[in-house]
Amino acid sequence: MSTKDREPTRPSGSRVQASQNVDKAAQRQASSLFPLPPIVAFYVFLFGNVLAALYAPIQDCDEVFNYWEPTHYLNHGYGLQTWEYSPEFSIRTWLYIVIHAIIGKLGSLFSRTKTFEFYYIRVVLGLICAICESRLFSVISRTLNPRIGILFMIILMSSPGMFHACAAYLPSSFAMYTTMLGMSAFMDWRGGSKTAQGIMWFGIGGIVGWPFAMALVAPFLFEELVLATLTRAGIEVGRRFLDGTVRSLLVLALQVAVDTFFYHKVVVVPWRIVLYNVFSGSGKGPDIFGTEPWHFYFRNMLLNFNVWFILALAAGPLLGAQYLFRAATGTKQTWLRSVVFTTPFYMWLAIFTAQPHKEERFMYPAYPFLGLNAALALHIILAFLGSTSLNATLSRIPSKIKFVFASGFVLLAIDAGLLRTVGIITAYRAPLTVYKALQTPGLARPGETVCYGKEWYRFPSSYFLPNGMRAKFVKSAFDGLLPGEFNEAQIGFGFFAGTWLIPPGMNDKNIGDPGKYIEIEHCSFMVDSYFPDLEPSDSEPNYLLDTETWEELQCDEFLDVSRTSIIGRTLWLPEVKIIPERFRRRWGRYCLLRRKQPGLGFSSGAYKGTM
Repeated sequence: MSTKDREPTRPSGSRVQASQNVDKAAQRQASSLFPLPPIVAFYVFLFGNVLAALYAPIQDCDEVFNYWEPTHYLNHGYGLQTWEYSPEFSIRTWLYIVIHAIIGKLGSLFSRTKTFEFYYIRVVLGLICAICESRLFSVISRTLNPRIGILFMIILMSSPGMFHACAAYLPSSFAMYTTMLGMSAFMDWRGGSKTAQGIMWFGIGGIVGWPFAMALVAPFLFEELVLATLTRAGIEVGRRFLDGTVRSLLVLALQVAVDTFFYHKVVVVPWRIVLYNVFSGSGKGPDIFGTEPWHFYFRNMLLNFNVWFILALAAGPLLGAQYLFRAATGTKQTWLRSVVFTTPFYMWLAIFTAQPHKEERFMYPAYPFLGLNAALALHIILAFLGSTSLNATLSRIPSKIKFVFASGFVLLAIDAGLLRTVGIITAYRAPLTVYKALQTPGLARPGETVCYGKEWYRFPSSYFLPNGMRAKFVKSAFDGLLPGEFNEAQIGFGFFAGTWLIPPGMNDKNIGDPGKYIEIEHCSFMVDSYFPDLEPSDSEPNYLLDTETWEELQCDEFLDVSRTSIIGRTLWLPEVKIIPERFRRRWGRYCLLRRKQPGLGFSSGAYKGTM
């Protein structure tokens, strides 16, 4: 791959000192290597990530029940508890939660509202992601080519997939951050090898975040072993491997100490996660929570990365073609590096495509590799279009026409990504906005309950409920296991008793527990959705239409996917007359309801009659 005129060589042995001698000169020339300064790239990334933190809907109920709720318990003394946090199973680490709880506590210094604390944590996550993105951008620009760096930034900034992942409170997002730092360490040979640092970052991502993400380091370790064989530097490479491993084990020791404190027993959570997901046997494991066809991730990433995903898949073949037809433009070491950089995305996609249980968040750690692959592929295509030596027909095409074609392609991809992002925000943000009415003074009292039936999986966390209000569940058509509540015992039980006292009714087989429900008569408020074409049932009635029992406090629009065309579900479409009727988006209502009090009648703005 001809990525730049001067490909950096690997500092090793006697070459390390020479590399260090020219390092200062390289730093002085850094500005000439970056058409876009790294600090500008950082602010661009930060701008997009803050928008995501403030406006992105919560994609996955696991984010709420497995991460936001335990954090709420640590900071506010109560919250919902999933079976994963029962000491009986203990397959979630408290270290990851404690980190975010500390961030939330710092946010509470600026405002007493829990909603502010929620968004403060998300903004900080967006900031951390921007730091990692800008670090990787600068390394790509310096190590490969400044144009590849610019394309990488455009791809990440314009993709709905990164919009969801950058500020999500999920271990897979955390692993994505550390993946970017690990990639940067392995790619950056300036000033000497950073193998130990790279291993450490991938290790932290796997230990604190998601253990399966450590697999992404394999191609980089393979490169190290190949180069060690070629340069006979096996002892030095072994030392770096040991250094990185020891750093990772120190993080693991910290995690075990924290989890031992909370669970009151010694637990190695990463191993327990692998044990449950890979070796749990029949009737357990991830497959009981649903399976998807093999093409799930291909469809998902076409939606979330559009043409960038296609380019990411094409990177390997394009590199192969370039090697066959332009072998003179690069050394064997250059081609080895190219293979190493592009392999992790294919490897990750293949591994998780083969798993029956699939979720969008499982792809998050590989998003930086997807962006890099797509940027490399487009760079190769642009270099081919700009070549005057390979194809006489291409050389006769005016450069302005080539520029218009290339820029039009990029702008079209950016527009498609932005239209999908705006479409998702406007279609599915209601679960984050209907709770504003509860902030009205005197409306909600401590001890009252907000109930969820069929909308249980869109509960945005206790951070959206006033202090002392509890989320409860009423029976719906869902028959799996819902979260319980952390034990709030204090006197005589020490700190955070809910983390080590075994809760009732938990199991690892997704078998429903009647104890997780309350009778609807005990509900002070109800959150429900209404879609005209959705037939109600005894277990899932239209509470909004029961005007004798419930009054509307706030209702927001929510996309009715059953009545909306595939174009309207995929992209944002303006509500204008020129859009044909069959393509327009159709809306349902997502509502916060209050139980009527005797003699009060309807509240201001309540919806009356049938729909």
